[in-house]
Amino acid sequence: MPAPDVAALLARLERSEPHIAESARVAVEWLAGGEALETISQLDVCEFLWYTLPVKVAGDRRTIARALGELLRLGGMQRYAALCDSPVTARILRTYAREGEEVGMAAYHQALEATGVVPPDIAELSWSSIMGPEEMGAHVACAAALELAIVSGEPLDRAELTRRWLTVPRTELGGDCWLHRVHGERLNRWVLGRGPARRELAQPFEVRLHAPVPPPEGPHLEPLRWLLGLARHGIRLTERLNLARAVAVEAVERFGWETNTTGSVRSEAEVFALTTLKGIALRELRVLRRTGRKLILTPTGRELLDDRGALWTAATTALLTPAAGEHEFEVSARESALMLLADGASLDFGELRARVAEVVNGEGWRTARGDRVSTLDLTAPLGELERRLDALGLRVDCGWNSPWQLSPAGRSAALAALRAQALRPRQYAGLG
Repeated sequence: MPAPDVAALLARLERSEPHIAESARVAVEWLAGGEALETISQLDVCEFLWYTLPVKVAGDRRTIARALGELLRLGGMQRYAALCDSPVTARILRTYAREGEEVGMAAYHQALEATGVVPPDIAELSWSSIMGPEEMGAHVACAAALELAIVSGEPLDRAELTRRWLTVPRTELGGDCWLHRVHGERLNRWVLGRGPARRELAQPFEVRLHAPVPPPEGPHLEPLRWLLGLARHGIRLTERLNLARAVAVEAVERFGWETNTTGSVRSEAEVFALTTLKGIALRELRVLRRTGRKLILTPTGRELLDDRGALWTAATTALLTPAAGEHEFEVSARESALMLLADGASLDFGELRARVAEVVNGEGWRTARGDRVSTLDLTAPLGELERRLDALGLRVDCGWNSPWQLSPAGRSAALAALRAQALRPRQYAGLG
């Protein structure tokens, strides 16, 4: 059966209800953008009615929604027409009008999620709020598959259907899958995004980061495993909620960590890598939890300690997670440093700072005063990276003033962290 012709439907509506024909024309132009009505989905209709119409379209919104419903009924699209007249649509339009855009947007997102046609985030992919063409294509395809499953009445696991739709090779993609397409798009955007020096540094990583970086063979992340192992039975804390002196002494002896004291270790505070490791485990990985004066392993911690691959993924991502008070600049500096070190280069701190400064200045970063970034401005973010690398046991030598060089596990961790950074979803400012 041929798809309904929009011009013919508008002509029919003009004859039967001329007072709403113009409203219908406005609505269908926004909704279909000149494409045939057969290309629209439930997600398209909901987004038009609950976001585009109240935020972007001028005029009597209730009339425009009703006019669109009449046009869709004439085209035999009864299910979509019912959305135009639904109490949910009336309530959301009323919310925008009475309580403003922010409250209206919250009502829109809540109603959209309730439809079941929005593809959920899965372990392999968190959706962006700013999508490129490939990601938009994947999202639209997944939404259509979810809609079809709901309409057919088959039992539905939204996450599993989304995962299958993203990862199964598809003939329309030449045997590729949507997940590879989205990852490729994000990697390309990451490489080309900012400044010639940054692009030159990142370019060799585009192909290397396409596949996940597996955990290396042999021991790795030993400090983290050691700390989580202690927490299986609980770790007693001091009155100031620090790790006990005996734990700090054992950490220094096991991992060769530097201290900020010339004598024997008296507290956790004298071992920067240990304090950093505890912070990563508590705040970022959430594998430890404090209860009273004791650190205990969380359910997530137990799962990660028993899952080598999952612990690797979580811990390496933490290399580029913003620390307290950090913003995108500090993460960008650490990211550049990891690219410089990922192939085993040995650089002293001064040389590393100089090379990172060249990259971040090329990206357009400036100080709060509007000056170019100096090597001194990079001391704090690179110092944070140093502490994290040492806390996870990823440098060859953790000695004071020793050159920076990653261990074999550290080089793999750098690649894994860069991949996670490159594939992260793009969000509007202020969105998580």
